[in-house]
Amino acid sequence: MRKMKISAIIFIAAAGAVFFSYNAFCAMDKKKSELYRQVGLFSDALALIQTDYIDEVKSQDLIYGALKGMLGSLDAHSQFMDPETYNELKVSTEGKFGGIGIEITISDGLLTVVTPIEDTPAWKAGLKANDRIIKINNEITRDMTLTEAVKRLRGKPSEAVNVTILRESEKKIIDFKIIRDIIKIKDIKEAKILEDGIGYIRLVEFSEHTAIDIDQVLKKLSKEGLKGLILDLRNNPGGLLDVAVKVTERFVEKGKIIVYTKGRQGKQDFQFKAEYSKPWLNIPIAILINEGSASGSEIVAGSLQDHKKAIIIGVKSFGKGSVQTIIPLGDGSALRLTTSKYYTPLGRQIHEKGIIPDIIVEEGKIELVQNNKGAIEETEDVFEKIDTAVKKPAEDNKYKTDNQLVRAVDVLKGILFYSRVKNTLPK
Repeated sequence: MRKMKISAIIFIAAAGAVFFSYNAFCAMDKKKSELYRQVGLFSDALALIQTDYIDEVKSQDLIYGALKGMLGSLDAHSQFMDPETYNELKVSTEGKFGGIGIEITISDGLLTVVTPIEDTPAWKAGLKANDRIIKINNEITRDMTLTEAVKRLRGKPSEAVNVTILRESEKKIIDFKIIRDIIKIKDIKEAKILEDGIGYIRLVEFSEHTAIDIDQVLKKLSKEGLKGLILDLRNNPGGLLDVAVKVTERFVEKGKIIVYTKGRQGKQDFQFKAEYSKPWLNIPIAILINEGSASGSEIVAGSLQDHKKAIIIGVKSFGKGSVQTIIPLGDGSALRLTTSKYYTPLGRQIHEKGIIPDIIVEEGKIELVQNNKGAIEETEDVFEKIDTAVKKPAEDNKYKTDNQLVRAVDVLKGILFYSRVKNTLPK
């Protein structure tokens, strides 16, 4: 009797498994049928265009056009590249080319400046983060892909390119005539001790040698009495992912997660962990970010914020944290497909969210004047250029005109003071 009951249970379980398998099969079959129906619709439209359209059109042009539309409907970064465009992408890092020095993306359907790179033609001309590029050489950019826009902005050095931007913050449309130049970027723009052992590193990009350069700079500053560090990532558009990870691991315990990616499929999920054997763990850190801080900058700031290794100061970053995979196709064309997004160690999505500072400090300048004794004094915080009538401060005190940087110095001074007081209190 008992055996019969067990057999009945096994039969019911098996029947249930078959039932669920059948349902899953039906759902999959239904999905395939819908796909075939839609492909059939596309095939019908293609045949009608080839037979009834007023002009004869090559089938390849029609297929390429359809693929461009399909990829363009996904997100701002996914793209179909014909063989010529794909080849340009492969060789774009080789040799010298003229450009204006900006990082761009598509946001809300508009070509948008992530940040102008310091000391480039775009920076000197006055382009700003979040400027909307509405025309390039009088050509409207609304339906232009990122690759097409980059192609139009690049050109021979010393030649001009006309750029029209919409600056929404000021409700202005502004025309720029920018002379292209060879873009050379020095990743560490400035590194020095500001005062009271507080070091300052201005990092404008994550390039191949950045991590090694950071090591050398930290050793130099350490010999000069480094007690606290300000890492300035304002207007840093990112660069190489692995380098951003290497910079972060200089300040995180070995084995800790720095950033991870997450996609629809497991093979698209990756974790990046700290591997550096001698991180700098005993110095307080403040990181400066703004709306021009993107990608690699957001990885560094978000990771150190999650691990409570740094205080983030400034305004919300740009929010550029998606991963694009290049997938070559049989005829020499390729898909540039968004396959995953970046997340901070505590699971915060970077893409379209950005990094929120611990201390919000709007950009501004502090006006400095000289008193009768020749000393530098601070006056009220202002949000326009310093009046030319005011005497310029000495080079050593120049940083004191930077509102966000001054706040970072004050924060680190407070942390260092608290640490000294805490160590002197009776236990």
